[in-house]
Amino acid sequence: MVNHSAPTSRIAVDAMGGDLGPFEVVAAVSLALRQQADLNAITLVGDEAILGPMVADAHLSGDARLSIFHASEVITMEDKPLNALKRKKDSSMIRAIELVKNHQASVVVSCGNTGALMAGGTLRLRPMEGIARPALAAICPREGGHFVLIDAGANPEAKPEHLLHNAILGTHFCRVMLGVKKPRVGLITIGTEEGKGNTLVSETHDLLKRTGDLINYVGPIEGFQVFANRVDVVVCDGFVGNIMLKSWESLVKFFSSMLKEELRANPLRAAGALLSKGAFNSLRERINPERYGGAPLLGLNGNILKAHGSSNRHAIKSAIFAANAIVKADMNQQIVADISSANERIAQTASI
Repeated sequence: MVNHSAPTSRIAVDAMGGDLGPFEVVAAVSLALRQQADLNAITLVGDEAILGPMVADAHLSGDARLSIFHASEVITMEDKPLNALKRKKDSSMIRAIELVKNHQASVVVSCGNTGALMAGGTLRLRPMEGIARPALAAICPREGGHFVLIDAGANPEAKPEHLLHNAILGTHFCRVMLGVKKPRVGLITIGTEEGKGNTLVSETHDLLKRTGDLINYVGPIEGFQVFANRVDVVVCDGFVGNIMLKSWESLVKFFSSMLKEELRANPLRAAGALLSKGAFNSLRERINPERYGGAPLLGLNGNILKAHGSSNRHAIKSAIFAANAIVKADMNQQIVADISSANERIAQTASI
């Protein structure tokens, strides 16, 4: 069941790279196809001898929307990114990226090695015109909704122009995934007073102000404002963003564990917890890191969505849904136009 001429609306799913193995990926694809009718086509990329029986067991063999693209190798979490790209050219991850490069798919979803995915995507798809570095965007909960965190770890040594581009990338992603027409953009720092923060923050703040109405920049924000209803897009370098994202995810698990422990402390609390089960379920859904499934690597000539290595079928399914939304929005053309406008405005103001 191999399709080498897939339509461009196809989603290529790296079936081999996740911690939980291809069985969980096939289960996720099965859920996605059954729950979202507008999924046009999915290609599972990996060892056909392994995937074929799993697809049959999931009763998907007759689904015309699903195909398998054979890849004989797997990039593991232990592989060093650049070495893996050179040695494992027939890996499921690289073959999935090449499907996008060759216009046989529109987006890659992978739970695999983050470094290899970012390096492979950047080298094979190349950054969009005007963008020097791609960025990872993550969706996090806040008071009254969610916000986009960018960069969540792709570029830990950023320059001011990289953060300016992150603001544009995050703005468009926020419009697509969160439905915010004019996202409020904030720059994370250690104080909102003018001049507070390091050189990177100060110079980025200046660039963002000079873009005019191209970006709805509301100014610097501090850490304690991130989860308040202050902004829709939080801009930072990949070093800060990755620490923020992992700290939030760890905190969610910590509070969940502590809450369970306290509610089981005595029968009275357990009874109260039973009465409040609906409220607890609603809260868990709002703060669940699996809700959106993955973080897209934005700014490339093609779409890549990175899911956690430990993602289960529900998280992978959510990542497939997010990938489908990105494909349907076709936001890359508008991003290129806005990047060009921002670069022109910065050049004009610099010459005054």
